[in-house]
Amino acid sequence: MTENVSTTSPLAAEAPGPGCRKSDPILVASDVTREFGGLKAVDVDHVEIPRGAITALIGPNGAGKTTLFNLLTGFDNPNSGDWAFDGTDLAGVPAHKVSRLGEVRTFQLTKVLGRMTVLESMKLGARQQRGESFWAAFLPFLWSAQEKKIEKRAIGLLKRFGLYEKRNDYAGSMSGGQRKLLEMARALMCDPQLVMLDEPMAGVNPALKQSLLGHIVGLKDGGVTVLFVEHDMHMVHTIADWVIVMAEGRIVAEGTPDVVMDDPAVVDAYLGSNKDRDLGEVIDGIRAGRVKQVDVSDVRREKDESVIEAQQEAVEGAEDLGEELAEGQRPAPLSATDPGVGPEDEGKDKA
Repeated sequence: MTENVSTTSPLAAEAPGPGCRKSDPILVASDVTREFGGLKAVDVDHVEIPRGAITALIGPNGAGKTTLFNLLTGFDNPNSGDWAFDGTDLAGVPAHKVSRLGEVRTFQLTKVLGRMTVLESMKLGARQQRGESFWAAFLPFLWSAQEKKIEKRAIGLLKRFGLYEKRNDYAGSMSGGQRKLLEMARALMCDPQLVMLDEPMAGVNPALKQSLLGHIVGLKDGGVTVLFVEHDMHMVHTIADWVIVMAEGRIVAEGTPDVVMDDPAVVDAYLGSNKDRDLGEVIDGIRAGRVKQVDVSDVRREKDESVIEAQQEAVEGAEDLGEELAEGQRPAPLSATDPGVGPEDEGKDKA
């Protein structure tokens, strides 16, 4: 760890480091493990998410970030571990009940109901709707007033996220970036305390990235705690108050963005041989797929030419042999002057 890592932070109750205690955590998890066959995808001893802040969860592919998300939100069951959200034990609580408590998430691959309109999709996100009961559905006077309030809130959020003009369009007709916005807006319909975003910038065109960044910061300004997974280091450095780094299923570093990105443990886990290069530059290079390849065109050309030459010689030899047989001539015997033919072979031929 670098010397800066020991510097205190208003979010941490002790020196920043893997599993450090926070001044006011909203989510606390301990001894959480998840195994797939013989592979331990998540092995987190302790982690706390600070309340009222934007926390980034970063790490190389396969570090266990999304698996940890799935565990903390009830979409998967751990092999062991305990965690609590705002003082409520969530171990073993299914995803729909976790959402009702105020902890919601979005997905790397957006989940939209393509045959429903954008407005209808938004209204589904509201909690405790009286009309969802089977018998109450036949008695509109029990829920019509609440339905109007829900629709008013949905329209307000659509305007805030720039989707109002698409309110009557099918959700399935929207672009990837617009679906990300819709998913984020729908998450706010249940008045969450914690929003967990799984790679919100994945597949989003540059024109919408700035909009998404502004909305994420807006969540914090509205009193919502944000935890997001992201590979875009420039984004992390720009909006994150706290950074947690995972590698091989474990928490390897924590701290403010400036401190974490200079941490040798993070450099080794995330960059490897690229540690002397700028972190953002390396990640951009990886995402752009700029991988140096060896030029083997000359080798392949020489190989192809030698194969073709050998095939031509074989064809010419077969044609000569066919002509001799057609004329009733005995094929010419092999001579001792031919390479690879010894005197004993020549004698056998004369016999």
